[in-house]
Amino acid sequence: MSDFLPRHEFAVLRTTVTRLLTHERSFVPTHKKGGTVAYETLITAAPAVIALYHSASLTEFVSRVVGARVHPTPLRDQSSLSVLFYDRPGDHIGWHFDHNFYRGRHFTVLLAMLNEGHSEGGLSHAVLKARAGPREIDVRTSANTLVVFEGGRVCHKVTPILDGERRIMLSMTYCTDPRAHWWQGASRRVKDMAFFGLRALWT
Repeated sequence: MSDFLPRHEFAVLRTTVTRLLTHERSFVPTHKKGGTVAYETLITAAPAVIALYHSASLTEFVSRVVGARVHPTPLRDQSSLSVLFYDRPGDHIGWHFDHNFYRGRHFTVLLAMLNEGHSEGGLSHAVLKARAGPREIDVRTSANTLVVFEGGRVCHKVTPILDGERRIMLSMTYCTDPRAHWWQGASRRVKDMAFFGLRALWT
């Protein structure tokens, strides 16, 4: 959905996000390279982002889209809400599913904050791709575009960004039942280590 937020509201949110100049870099050979700002950082540095994620209007919108009542996922999950930066040549993420660490169905919601570069329409070469059976679908994410999908069932990736380009995404997760079994919590901590370091073991 393009032009998702009212223009003024989006401008305030984008200004807040683009000021987060210090972000953690992660590199998983042959799979992922990029920057991330975790949930716990956003709580103090970007309250407007927190407010959007927990807003009744967004939760209700996502619920209508997926046809089931959803809820934000817990604070201890660093990937519940994060900002993803693709701002260095080669930043990308390979084909993957978003693992579900909860009892209910798990949905990924992306809001494009910034996408600028040398590709068609002034966008970057970092393109979200999804597999639908034998087909690959390109999802062009210009600024203020919202994308909703069930990450545990839709295989997807982001192609590498080129020099002088930037793509910044707000990544949110919602779940029909955000409770977790103990083994799901342990698996989630191991996953978070790849993005946020050893501190994820204590979340």
